[in-house]
This record gives sequence, C-alpha cells and structure tokens, in this order.
Amino acid sequence: MTTATLTQTDVNTIVQGFARKKIFAFAVPGVILLYLLYAAVSFDVMGVVQRARMDNAAILLSDFWSYKTHVTRDNRNGEVTVAIEGENKGTYPAGMLPDWVTIEGGVTRVDLGDGHLVTYDDAGARYVVPGYGTVDIKPEGGKLTLTAPQPLPEWINASDNRVTTTTDAGRFTYTRSKVETFKYQPGWELFFFTLDSPFYGKGFGDLVALSLWGDRVNPAMPNIEAIAVDIWTNRMWRHGDVVWAIFETILMAFLGTMGAAIIALPLAFVAAANFMPLSGIRFACRRVFDFIRGVDGLIWTIILSRAFGPGPMTGALAILITDTGSFGKTFSEALENIDEKQVEGLKSTGANALLRARFGVIPQVTPVLLSQVLYFLESNTRSATVIGAIVGGGIGLLLTQAIITQKDWEEVAYYMTLIVLMVMAMDTLSGWLRKKLIKGDS
Repeated sequence: MTTATLTQTDVNTIVQGFARKKIFAFAVPGVILLYLLYAAVSFDVMGVVQRARMDNAAILLSDFWSYKTHVTRDNRNGEVTVAIEGENKGTYPAGMLPDWVTIEGGVTRVDLGDGHLVTYDDAGARYVVPGYGTVDIKPEGGKLTLTAPQPLPEWINASDNRVTTTTDAGRFTYTRSKVETFKYQPGWELFFFTLDSPFYGKGFGDLVALSLWGDRVNPAMPNIEAIAVDIWTNRMWRHGDVVWAIFETILMAFLGTMGAAIIALPLAFVAAANFMPLSGIRFACRRVFDFIRGVDGLIWTIILSRAFGPGPMTGALAILITDTGSFGKTFSEALENIDEKQVEGLKSTGANALLRARFGVIPQVTPVLLSQVLYFLESNTRSATVIGAIVGGGIGLLLTQAIITQKDWEEVAYYMTLIVLMVMAMDTLSGWLRKKLIKGDS
C-alpha cells in the first residue's frame, strides 16, 4: 500500500481551484442581478408601476364576470331605452322592463339597490346617494347646473357639459344630449336566450316541462328543437359562430401540422447524412429548413396574408411553412440515428431502396415522428388562435373583435375560457393518441 504525498505546488493548485470556484459562485449571481437592475431601468419598471391604474384593473376584472344594463334617456325627445350592454340586440322591448326600472308619466326611476335611487324627468335628473346626499343636475343656459353637498368627493367628476357619478351601486352620467345610468350585475346575461325569445326568463324546470309535455311555442317545431335553435342563433353570444370559429382554429392547426409532416418527411431523407451522399444537396436542404423555421410563424402569417388575402387557409399555410422547417430538422436527425443493421438485413435479401425505407427505416422512426407531430398539433392549436386574429379566422378573430370594442369584456372572458378548454381537450386527445399509436396501450 502506497501513500500519495502532495507537494506544495499541488496544494497551491487545489487552493486556487477552490478560490476560482468561489469567485465564480458569487460572480454569476452578481452579473444576473446587475442585468436585472439594468433591465428595470431600461424598461422603466418604476414608471410603469406608478402609471398603473388599479381602479381600472378592478373594473376590468369585474367586467369579466358581470354585465351592465344601460338606462338611457334622450334629452332631446325624452325617449327612454333600457338595454343590456347598451346594444340594440339587448334592448328591452316595449312593455318589458327589469323590476328595478319604472317609467310613469314621463318620470323614470332607477333603483340601484341599498338606497341608491336615480330619477329622470323633464327638469333634469337626481341621484340619491345614501350617506352623502342628492346629486341634482339641471340644464340651464346651455350648461349643466350641479347641486350637491360640498366639497365634491372624488367619485363625482363635474364640468359644464358632463357630470359623472361613480359608486359601488353603479354609474350615472349626464350630458346635454342624454342621461344614462349603468347598473352592474353578476353573471353573463342573455347567455342562452335573448330578450325576444319566448324562453327568456324561464328556469331549468320550466324548460324541461316545455320540452316534454308543454304546448308548442312555435307550431312549426317541437319545443326542444325551438330551445336549441334559440340558443344556437343567440344574437348576443353567437354560439353558432363561436362553434364554427373553434372548428376553424382546430382545422388551421390540423391542416398546417399534417401538411408540414407530409412535406418534411421525404425532404428529411435528403437532409440525412446516411441517405444523401451528396453533401452539397444535403447542406442546401438543411439551410432551407433553417431559413423557414428561423422566421417566426407570425411573420409568415403577415407575409402570406398580404400575398393571398385573409382567411383560415392563409393561417394554415403559415403553420405549414414554419413547421416544415422544424419537422425537417427533427425528422432528419431521427433518420441519422436509426439502427443500420435492420436496413442491411433487408438489403441482403435484395430489397430495393424504397422497400428498405418502408420496412427498415420507417418503423424505427415512427414513434419519434408521431410524438413530434402530436406535440406540434397541440402547440399549433394555441398558435392558431393568434394567427387567426391576424388572418381573420377562428376564435382568435372573435377574441380580437371583442377586445377592440372595449366594452364586451364578458365575451372576452368567454372566448378565453373556450380557448383554454380547447387546448386542454387537444392535450388530452394528443396524449391518448400518443399512447394508442406509440405505446400500444389499450
């Protein structure tokens, strides 16, 4: 048994090594911290925090799960309309009003609850706010005269042409042309039936009874069919259009992904070193793959929409081009890593190149190919939402339209929920197919 003896040089080397590792252990976090500080200054993080409007954020979040009803009086002719979200297709018909709105003899009363009461008449409008007093507005001499307890609180914004009062019960706005009250209520109103539907306001039990034994509401069809038609053609939530949009989104992802796989597979043989002996052709094919996958899918979407016009097919082509490059790279790498013994065994039997590829190569790479294709199909379902917003197709278009209005935030929440459910469904389907096709699980 021998004993190793360390020289002073060895000891110094070990000590220096530990010192370098110690410096490195502190230097890397220090560099990261400095970079984060630089990024915070460059992107003006503090300025963004200071400019943040948390009150607007709270209103936006509340709009996701609530709706507002507009009670509007035209000061020029005295006409009063009550409409959900202020839309014509959500306007209450004549003789039908919510129980918190009453119109009698030219006087409109809006009960916002908890003692908050708004009154319209020919002389102007008044808003009784519990714990504060009455906000009285009258038009005089082309201007608005405001009478209210002083000093005015922050939730009252007044000028000669406009007075806005915002409380927890609702919002009240008076201008020279109209006076309007907004009442916020939880839920997604008119989700199933619009106000003009004979099934509006009926509970689940009533609908079941009508479907099974009630008299026909529409003589032309059974009640259960009439209920389904009214839900499908709902003008506020457009369920029929939404289902078609989801179908378009999935179709874009499917056509783009499968088309890319079909194109990339033969090209992958050209790019694989063990199948293409000519290095020049192999190099050129690989650079083509690098180019088309190096350009982001959104860039291809913009280019193709300019060339071919908007539409779901343009989105599918953008996905196809981008994924062809990605599939070409992964497929060619899978081909280069096959077991050559199986190919050589087939070659010894006299099989030609096509048969060797069919029975010696494809079975080996199929698990990798299918796994990649299914993963990209799942990923492209999400991408197709954004692409659809650009090319004008799918659920992405409906989402963009709802955001642009700046008022239909409950529809935005609805579409976002559907997108998440769609992605979850595609993830589940992809996992099931992967087990069935690759692992052979029942």
